[in-house]
Amino acid sequence: MSLAPPPRSTGPNLPTPPAWLNQAAERLRRIVERLPVQPPSFVLARVLDRMLLPRLPADARAALGNRTVEISISDLGLCVRLQLAPGGFRVAPSGSETALRIVAPASSYLRLLRGQDDADRLFFERLLVMEGDTEMGLVLKNTLDAIGPLWR
Repeated sequence: MSLAPPPRSTGPNLPTPPAWLNQAAERLRRIVERLPVQPPSFVLARVLDRMLLPRLPADARAALGNRTVEISISDLGLCVRLQLAPGGFRVAPSGSETALRIVAPASSYLRLLRGQDDADRLFFERLLVMEGDTEMGLVLKNTLDAIGPLWR
């Protein structure tokens, strides 16, 4: 008899994935988490330059500027490190201190981007974790709430 918890459903009315798929996903996650953070960080920086930067108010740019934010997608093993510079988003320099770390599964990030959930709900459901500078986290959260969905 196994003491492991039963696999979770992937959403409402969706069947639980087969064990072999969960095992394959776990193997892939272990590989991805060993990869360097620069390539995915660069890609996300370019996406944010197009989707977020034009909508970002000046006061939020000042509060978030030149501070490193680490975003981890827990179920994929993917981690990106970004800074907001005067010219836009960029890959955070190696060795820069992380001011704010955000961790969540990919589905939670997608729900946030689409406006289907808000960060408070995900935080209290323990699907989103923020660590580090509380004030910076609140500025980021409130700014994103005011802007609205980034992806429809």
